[in-house]
Amino acid sequence: MVADLLIGLVTSFGYLGVFASSLIGSATIILPVPSFFIVIFAGTVLNPVAVGIIGGLGGAIGEMTGYLAGYGGRMLADKKSKKPKKWLRNVEELFKKYGGMPVIFIFAATPLPDDIIGIFCGAIKYSPKKFFIATLAGKIVLYIFLAYAGFYGWDFVSKYLTTGSS
Repeated sequence: MVADLLIGLVTSFGYLGVFASSLIGSATIILPVPSFFIVIFAGTVLNPVAVGIIGGLGGAIGEMTGYLAGYGGRMLADKKSKKPKKWLRNVEELFKKYGGMPVIFIFAATPLPDDIIGIFCGAIKYSPKKFFIATLAGKIVLYIFLAYAGFYGWDFVSKYLTTGSS
């Protein structure tokens, strides 16, 4: 029953539904909305690679809210205190010296809390272009994986959702 409802939503809205759910799921900072489930279900009825790319784009755009929150928070902190906290400067130097893109990619491509990285990158004024590119690449990888998990594993999973038995 639950499986039929979710499949109905994905088939009704198609790729637009995948994009919107990924954008909304990634745009929420305080109360995360897991768009993983929609991506998994979408992989059962839509092309998994297209689901990954479109969902990844929506997710990467949504993650920019965390970046902007960090950027805005840093601007407010700078107005109150003329010198930034020492620990923030130290971490910022390490992040810039060794490259932030691999770290951003890893957080975006795994279930790690990537909102934290977005806020941090905004706070240290890391390149928004680099942040977006690394996030986009990571989200696409994650969502293609999830879509294929749905594509290949849906029969197994749906058996448990519809019957509730093992």
